[in-house]
Amino acid sequence: MTPGARPDHGAAGNMSAADTAMSSVEDYQSAILAALAPLEPTRLELADAEGCVLAEDVTAAVQLPPFDNSSMDGYAVQAADVAGAAQQSPARLRVTGEIAAGDTGVYRLLPGTALRIMTGAPLPAGADAVVPVEWTDGGIARVEVYRPARPGNAVRTAGGDAAAGETLLTAGTRMRPMHIAVAASAGRKAVTVRPRPRVVVLSTGDELTEPGIPLAPGRIWDSNSYMLAAAAREAGALAYRRAVVPDDPSGVLPALEEQLIHADLLITTGGVSMGGEHDVVKAALRELGTVSFRKVAMQPGMPQGFGVIGQGGAGGAGARGGAGGAGAEGGVPLFTLPGNPVSAYVSFQLFVRPALAALQGTDDLSLTVAQATLTGPARSPAGRRSYLRGVLNGSKVTPLTGQQSHQVASLGRANALIIVPEPETELPAGDTVDVLLLP
Repeated sequence: MTPGARPDHGAAGNMSAADTAMSSVEDYQSAILAALAPLEPTRLELADAEGCVLAEDVTAAVQLPPFDNSSMDGYAVQAADVAGAAQQSPARLRVTGEIAAGDTGVYRLLPGTALRIMTGAPLPAGADAVVPVEWTDGGIARVEVYRPARPGNAVRTAGGDAAAGETLLTAGTRMRPMHIAVAASAGRKAVTVRPRPRVVVLSTGDELTEPGIPLAPGRIWDSNSYMLAAAAREAGALAYRRAVVPDDPSGVLPALEEQLIHADLLITTGGVSMGGEHDVVKAALRELGTVSFRKVAMQPGMPQGFGVIGQGGAGGAGARGGAGGAGAEGGVPLFTLPGNPVSAYVSFQLFVRPALAALQGTDDLSLTVAQATLTGPARSPAGRRSYLRGVLNGSKVTPLTGQQSHQVASLGRANALIIVPEPETELPAGDTVDVLLLP
């Protein structure tokens, strides 16, 4: 159960529910995930695999490291030859050569001698230790050693990191820089991964103006599409935003259709309120019959819509290119999020983020849940679960002023969402609450 939840005795879980039905957050999340399938795996070279999720195990083709080698610049020796070395009575050895990193020659160390050796160079036969250059006088033809070195000193043993055939990375691992290094160290030029989902974001509204353009009376700058595209990228997607779509039902569907070939998931924001005459997204998509709209018992973000478009030509859309259908029955999943920026952001984190994890075949995008003590009261409408912006500091969380869904400035100050469960209308200062840590 989602943190802060209470048992739900009758919230609709069917995605075809009427607009008047009130769904719980959990039911809506479950219905979304049931409609999704992971993207088909693809083979990518390591340079392109960063951020993708492995769809195979990566094993060591050979033992790592593949040979004994020096971990420091110094001298390869037999430990017995320097066992009594001291500052006042150094061990003196004849230097018979030098081995550099990458040297493929065959070397053998004789008792009473030393070989200069560089970091990463193979340990010669007969040697069992490396004396760091700092323990010596740095001699070229002969070297004085001022400290003893035990067998194995400064030696990286073959197989000391991994045995041949050992599993180094497992399917489901998101390829971060250190994982790229592991795969490369195992000799892999390419890996099989689930690709980053391609996400296209569209904002709708005659009132929206592109940032950077002076505002006309009655207009506001579009922040939602930038915010949602950034949130999708943070969740592992390749995200793009389309220019603002005006409040014209006849233009919404063509704008979505032209993005199908570019997207594994579509997000619209705006035009889905319950009963407004300018609900252009709802009006345009209802005729498809594959997108459902509902109320979710939450604040902010009550009006929600989800479905799959582009199925077998639905809405005039043909087959898609790319990595394969993201909907369980083919087609492109579509989220229609509210237009108020805080509603859109909270909706993304609760519903779109888990969907992106499902497309990538992973569960590593779950938001961290913590418990904290309220420093001030937290209020919520009856029957809805509230997600209030707050600042978490240690074990205490402070509700921010400005909790209306259009107040994006307070969202920028928040690092957590305070959860007020459905039965509660007010929690006093001092209560312990669940909080979601914002990514």
